[in-house]
Amino acid sequence: MAEEILIPSSGKITSQLTGSLLAVAFLTSFGSSMLYGYNLAVVNSPAAYIKSFYNKTVVSRNGTGLSGETLTLMYSLTVSVFAIGGLLGSLIVGMLVSRFGRKGTVVNTTVLVFIAGSLMGFSRICGSPEMVIIGRFITGIHSGISLSVVPMYLGEIAPKNLRGFLGLVPSIFIGTGVFAAQILGLHELLGKEEYWPLFLSVVFVPTFIQLLLLPWFPESPRYLLIEKNNVHATITALKWYRAKCDIQAEIEEMQEEQRSLSSVETLSVWNLLLDDSVRWQVLSVMVINIGMQLSGIDAIWFYTNDIFKNAGIPVPEIQYTTAGTGIIEIIAGLIGCFTIEKVGRRHLMIGGFTMMGICSAGITLALILQVKLLFMRYVSVCCVVGIIAGFCIGPAGVPFLITAELFKQSHRPAAYIIGGSLNWLSNFTVGFVFPFLQMSAGSYCYLVFATVCFSVAIYVYIVIPETKNKTFMEISRMFSKKESILETQGVFHVDQLKLKKMNGYGGLDHTSLEFDSSSSVP
Repeated sequence: MAEEILIPSSGKITSQLTGSLLAVAFLTSFGSSMLYGYNLAVVNSPAAYIKSFYNKTVVSRNGTGLSGETLTLMYSLTVSVFAIGGLLGSLIVGMLVSRFGRKGTVVNTTVLVFIAGSLMGFSRICGSPEMVIIGRFITGIHSGISLSVVPMYLGEIAPKNLRGFLGLVPSIFIGTGVFAAQILGLHELLGKEEYWPLFLSVVFVPTFIQLLLLPWFPESPRYLLIEKNNVHATITALKWYRAKCDIQAEIEEMQEEQRSLSSVETLSVWNLLLDDSVRWQVLSVMVINIGMQLSGIDAIWFYTNDIFKNAGIPVPEIQYTTAGTGIIEIIAGLIGCFTIEKVGRRHLMIGGFTMMGICSAGITLALILQVKLLFMRYVSVCCVVGIIAGFCIGPAGVPFLITAELFKQSHRPAAYIIGGSLNWLSNFTVGFVFPFLQMSAGSYCYLVFATVCFSVAIYVYIVIPETKNKTFMEISRMFSKKESILETQGVFHVDQLKLKKMNGYGGLDHTSLEFDSSSSVP
């Protein structure tokens, strides 16, 4: 295991990646985050087999089959109930992490995966479509919890110079989960009709491995000290995650935050929304989580096969081409993970959303012109790849990381409830509205997504500071300075102030204020 290096001259701590940190990042992401990606894509390949099972079951029960509309409705419910479960999971995560802790929540919620896997795996034997739908709902609850608690846990155990790297590990595994579902769904593997229950229920395997190993690792040191006031357990956890090193500076930083929260209990969602001191942080979490889903990535994933078909790719080969996009997701996620501590969170989000916006506009142009210019079909394929890569390199994972970094310990659970619930609501909205949007706007529907992407990129550039290598208290003070400056702007006339951009932060500092001598009041 690597050691933590203390640099007294600069007053900063630089920690190297230890085996314990890496193991926890992989275990939590492998057994939780990866299942989210897997369950997003797993129902695409066996769709025809699941519909056939539903129809045969109803025939055996009632003697008559389902109409096409009713069958489509049942399958749509099977797909969309995952998002409904995810919304519920995101709403209860605050209560769970406060009661069981971060690691405790990850471990205790594995029971949901085993219940869901059993329901879906035995659904055909029992002749029960309801078991499939309920199983999808329960996996959604687990994913809704995991999407919040895993980044929260990793963000709290990571030293500040590795928080970005570890925070993006879950997004890599989400892409890996999508890729695994695409590969296992090939006809040569589990893509045959007799294997679809196993295909849906195989999610219990990574969760079982997680359950065997993760309990041996410590809880979040910040949770142990700030919320449980257990100094001994905090020191033990820090020594576990930092190996042989001087951990005094980190404990002092946590104690500083603990003192600042000594009279503050864990906030509810309503109290967080009413707290003026963090209104910019709350607004930022709302914008990036809504923008993450309204960027159109789900619509792109859903219609990738149609775009590839229009590009002239033979139908039997489309499944392999689609699986190839899964490799792109993983590569883009790795690029983001290994560059985030160098280029920062802001640049990954701004660059990712901008790339998605450009490619969304490119798809519109390609779809309009491909009738006259055949080569535009291949441009549309390149734009699909660009949107997926742009999403996975930043917007796929950074919003969850940023949610942890923008808030103190007392505000963090409520912030994740707000971000997570808006994320799942936006996910459901896109899935429900996009077909109608496509019918009414045609090829121009992707311009809506392009507008959203560009708007979020501009917001991030103007409002959200760079949090790279900053402690949670330092980030909180950065936003306090922004709030102070904005209040000052309300007192003085705009023409009397020259506002300079904070160096590298995209915010404003007290030192950024200068009176314009030419317009000063005598």
